[in-house]
Amino acid sequence: MKILVFGATGSQQFNVIGEAKKKGADVIAATSSESSFDKLARAGATPVLANLADADKINEITKDIDAIAFMIPVSLPNPFDGLQYSKNLIDAAKANGVKKIVWNTSGWVESKKIGSPVDDVKVDVQDYLKNSGVDYVIIEPTIYMENMMGPFCAPFITNEKKIAYPTPEAMPIGWIASRDVSAFVVEAIYNEDLKGDNFKISGLENLKGGELASAFSNGVGEEIVYYPQKAQEFGDILKPFVGEAGASSVAAYYENLQNSTEYPSKFNPKMNEILEKLPVKMTSLADWAKDNKGYFIK
Repeated sequence: MKILVFGATGSQQFNVIGEAKKKGADVIAATSSESSFDKLARAGATPVLANLADADKINEITKDIDAIAFMIPVSLPNPFDGLQYSKNLIDAAKANGVKKIVWNTSGWVESKKIGSPVDDVKVDVQDYLKNSGVDYVIIEPTIYMENMMGPFCAPFITNEKKIAYPTPEAMPIGWIASRDVSAFVVEAIYNEDLKGDNFKISGLENLKGGELASAFSNGVGEEIVYYPQKAQEFGDILKPFVGEAGASSVAAYYENLQNSTEYPSKFNPKMNEILEKLPVKMTSLADWAKDNKGYFIK
C-alpha cells in the first residue's frame, strides 16, 4: 500500500506516518518546505516537495498512489483557497486512479454554511469530494488535545497553572488525541468496505471546563484550574501564527460561542459503533496529559 500524506508536518497529520508504517505502508509525505524533509524522513516517510496550489505538481506526485490522507492547511491567509487546493488534489486522484481519499476535516463539518470562511469552505469541499467519483472516507474530529500545546494555552499551564481556552466553562467537549485521529484515518484507508462514509469522531469523555482541568491535573500530578479565555485575548495570541484575518475569524467564532446560551455538540455518544468499524485504542485526557507532562510542567 502506497499512501500519500498531506499536512504531515503539523500535529494533526504527523502521526498518520507512524500509524501507516505499523501496517507496512510505503508512506510519501508532501510538504511545501524542504526544511521539513529531515523530520518526515525520521518518522519513516519519503518526503516530496509539493504545493497544493500547483495542480501540475499534485498530478505528478499522485501517480502510482493507492490512497491519500488529506487535510486542508489550517492557516491559509484566504481560507477559500482551500477549495481550489482540494479540487487540485481530488482531480489528480481521479485522473491517476487513486483508490481512496481519506479527508481529515480538522473539525466537524457544518450541515450548511454559517458565514465563517474556515467552516464554509469545508461544506464546498465535501460536496466536491462526494460528487468526484473517487472513493472516500471523511473523518471529522472534535477539538484536539494538542490544541492545549498552542501558545494561547501552554504558557498559562506552565506559568500560572491554569488551562486557558476560549470555550465557556459550562460547554462540554469530547477532546481527542491527534494520534487517535491519525489511527482512524489509517483504519479508514485499509477498510475496503468503507466507500463514501462520514464519521464524526470524538474522545470518549465529554468534559466541561472544570472536568477538563481535573483530568489534566490527574495526569500531570499537579493542581490545574480552568480559565475561560476571552476571545479577543485568544485571537491576539494567535495572530502572529495564522495572520490577522485567520485570527480574527477564529476569535469571532469563539466570541459568538461565549455569548451563546446553547452550545454546539462536540461529542459523539455513539463512538462505540464507530469503533466497531474502525478499531482504535482511544486515549483518555489524563493519559494524554501524563504522556506530555514534560511539555507543560518545567
